Amino acid sequence: MPRELHDLPYAAYLEPLTGDLGREGDYDGVHLKDVTFDEVNTVGARFMETVFQQVTINDSRMDRSRYNDVWFHTVRWIGVNLAESDWFDAEIISSAMSGVPMFGSRVHQVTFHNCKLDSVNLRSATLRNVTFEDCLLREVDFAGGTLKEVTFPGSELEDVRFDKAQLTKVDFRGARTLGIADGLESLRGATISMSQLLDLAPRMAHALGISVRD
Repeated sequence: MPRELHDLPYAAYLEPLTGDLGREGDYDGVHLKDVTFDEVNTVGARFMETVFQQVTINDSRMDRSRYNDVWFHTVRWIGVNLAESDWFDAEIISSAMSGVPMFGSRVHQVTFHNCKLDSVNLRSATLRNVTFEDCLLREVDFAGGTLKEVTFPGSELEDVRFDKAQLTKVDFRGARTLGIADGLESLRGATISMSQLLDLAPRMAHALGISVRD
């Protein structure tokens, strides 16, 4: 189960943000709540033991930013550049990403609960020990990425791409739907259920150049 705000070990020490978010800023123990940011630039910024709660971020540059032990709840990233960002020990709850480039990012020990990822570009990203629980992943691009110990319990995958990705201990069995638009040949190292295999069989046959006729 996702943690509540009061469950965080640093909850009692959080303080409201003073001033603006800025490029290469250093934010430790900050509580951002009920706020919208438009066209901010936090390139190279560092967030540690910080909370984002009911926050909307639009058309902003947050590439190469770092998030260590950060809790996100009801956060919306819309058209935000998160390329080459670092995420470690983060929890993202009831949040949404739309049209977000995250290529080249490093996402380690991160859990997404009840989130929606729509047109998120994770090309060449590294994901390790990541859980997508009860999420919707639509047109998410993992092409060229490295995925290790990634699971999708209760999630729906629609038109997801894995072209030239490297998968190790990736478990799709808990996913409610497994819609793969590209990269079936890159699923080596993944585990799927028998019912998922049957659903994927026509696409697998096509990818392998196999004609199926009665």
